[in-house]
Amino acid sequence: MSTFWIILTGALVASACGIVGCFLVLRRMALVGDAISHSVLPGIVIAFLISGSRDSLAMMLGAAAIGLVTVFLIQWFHQSGVQSDASIGVVFTALFAVGVVLVSLYTRHIDLDLDCVLYGEIAYVPWNTIELAGIDIGPKAVWGVGIALALILALLFLFYKQFKICSFDPAMAAAVGIPVALFHYLLMGLVSVTTVASFESVGAILVVGMLVVPPATAYLLTEKLGRMIAYSVAIGCASSVLGYGLASLLDASIAGCMIAVAGGLFLVALLFSPSHGVIFRKLRQKRMIRHRTAS
Repeated sequence: MSTFWIILTGALVASACGIVGCFLVLRRMALVGDAISHSVLPGIVIAFLISGSRDSLAMMLGAAAIGLVTVFLIQWFHQSGVQSDASIGVVFTALFAVGVVLVSLYTRHIDLDLDCVLYGEIAYVPWNTIELAGIDIGPKAVWGVGIALALILALLFLFYKQFKICSFDPAMAAAVGIPVALFHYLLMGLVSVTTVASFESVGAILVVGMLVVPPATAYLLTEKLGRMIAYSVAIGCASSVLGYGLASLLDASIAGCMIAVAGGLFLVALLFSPSHGVIFRKLRQKRMIRHRTAS
């Protein structure tokens, strides 16, 4: 049964990250997930100082709040003339440094180190469960990530056209009356919620892999957004299943193997994609040269 919960958690995380990751890749903001995963550290520490306990809900709320602050600051710096990648780098390094300082100052005698707040272990998911009226209703991570995925699907169902236009052509979206800034912050909020909800399952650092690698792989396979999202989810879920099998075979980190498999699938797509693959591109170039030579 533990195998089922681990694979299910990996698939849920891959699905949630894969959907929002597609929009991040299209907007060339793939590293926003990395920024959020580091910058939420001060929120976790502040939540601990206020609540006086390591209760997961309090820390998640603190992390989510700082995650939203992070995306706001990134956008504000970018609108002020700072390049997008520089904005991401400045915000997440500064906030992460503040978090490290807070940890060293106020939590020296408490088990709240960087490993505790930044790295999760998916193997422990089956034993961290929720009870409702004395009945075990399943792992906390499954419910947390599942709710985040349900929220993403609901908003995507309601506003798919708006998200799509804002991602491909913000100027056109503004011209037809779509509030571009609102949907930008809504997307960034979903990224923040997804990242924070996945902390206790695959860990914040590995969430970055699920946010970037499956969507980037899907981007190489199709030029239609709907298919890209479907491919991204499928690749992420396949990485979860195959990664668990690889981890069992090698007796290695489960989450690490999941991302390693995703990276392997990306490499295969990079080489053999019919439209963007390196090998097919080389073959097309040789055919064009032969055709010109023959003519």
